[in-house]
Amino acid sequence: MATSADPASNTANLGFIAAIVSVATIGGLLFGYDSGAVNGTQDGLRAAFGLSDASLGFTVGSLLIGCFIGAFIAGRFADLFGRRNVMIVAAALFLVGAIVQGLAHDHLIFIIARLCGGMAVGTASVLSPAYIAEVAPANIRGRMTTVQQVMIISGLTLAFVVNYFLAAAAGKSTNLFWGGIEAWRWMYLCQALPAAVFLFALFFIPESPRYLVSRGRHESAAGVLARLFGATVAQAKLEEIRASFGTDHRPRLSDVLAPGTGLRPIVWAGLVIAVFQQLVGINVIFYYGETLWKLAGASEDTALQRNIISGLVSIGACFVTIALVDRIGRKPLLLIGSAGMTVALFVMTYVFHNGTLDAAGALQLSPHDGFVAVVAANVYVIFFNLSWGPIMWVMLGEMFPNQIRGSALAVCGFAQWFANYLIAQSFPIMAAKLGLAATYSFYAVSALISFFLVQRFIGETKGRELEDMVG
Repeated sequence: MATSADPASNTANLGFIAAIVSVATIGGLLFGYDSGAVNGTQDGLRAAFGLSDASLGFTVGSLLIGCFIGAFIAGRFADLFGRRNVMIVAAALFLVGAIVQGLAHDHLIFIIARLCGGMAVGTASVLSPAYIAEVAPANIRGRMTTVQQVMIISGLTLAFVVNYFLAAAAGKSTNLFWGGIEAWRWMYLCQALPAAVFLFALFFIPESPRYLVSRGRHESAAGVLARLFGATVAQAKLEEIRASFGTDHRPRLSDVLAPGTGLRPIVWAGLVIAVFQQLVGINVIFYYGETLWKLAGASEDTALQRNIISGLVSIGACFVTIALVDRIGRKPLLLIGSAGMTVALFVMTYVFHNGTLDAAGALQLSPHDGFVAVVAANVYVIFFNLSWGPIMWVMLGEMFPNQIRGSALAVCGFAQWFANYLIAQSFPIMAAKLGLAATYSFYAVSALISFFLVQRFIGETKGRELEDMVG
């Protein structure tokens, strides 16, 4: 049985691995940027397309419809056409989606472009960590895959920073700016540059050796393995990978099923962490941070500044995860995160419950409660990005056996993004109808439940070779 002490871990070409991981994680940067670009554009969207609260929720959430479609298709297409080739298609969709979203004057065209961007986000979200897991040695795989979350949060923060400075330079997000184009449209257009870099760079990284083995391209796989781990261990590694695949058929979607019992237990475990990562409400802060803080009484300028602070705090928390994930393991970090998020979310619920409504029905917080809300929100963000943010992607990339990885990612990626869509779609309506206190109590209870689900259903994957995964 392969372990973290496997010779491949000792002879790995870390410079080459770091280079290809840096390319793969540009997809994470774009994932974050495309997800966060909408934060700060909502006044512009309302003005340009005459949107109600429900319509705004759908417009924001339309990205996520594309995400759960893209995540599902990507998992299967990655088994058919390769991880790298599908990421190339995603990069092209990122580029086209950014340009069209920035220039569209018809709501339907904007929605279609946002769906295309969402398909790219969904694809990158499942394939970048899976690709990294398939090329990195077991002893550093957690750290390498966690870089994906750093890039996601960096993308979100970059979007917040760009949005803030564009709105400040133009006076406000709905004012005209460069080229007679409104500032909020530039918030989408700016994504085109990193998308073009991603598309170009993908042509210079190799295909996953585990995909190559699954397609019977053993000589090509051996060549990639030799570049990754050295010629002396490449052949032995190749045989381990070959032995982990079924001998009667290539990977297919039905592999996620256990004979006569429905989904395999490992797929159910993946669904637990995929869905609850969203039910705790993290993307309310990232998608609707500006709207959230305005509801809590902040100005547009202050709200955008708070988004930037949340993003920087998130990046810092991810670096802590990089230091810990291959030392203490994945499951302990998930438990720590669930406990910390539960406390922070209940504090936010309490603060919002104490707020008052002005004549227009907007929530107002006292200076003290406003400060507590900001601190609690950032504590919540810290615990999420110390745990569930990166660890979910780490585990989905590594927890499944080689034979079912693509298909299991299709199922769990679809579920994760569908839950994400439901949270994003429901927040404006819940906040308007129920208030922030009731809305956040739901997220808090979900965080509490997640603690016990992790204890019961999630196993540890630290230091295990991908060929050792069972379920």
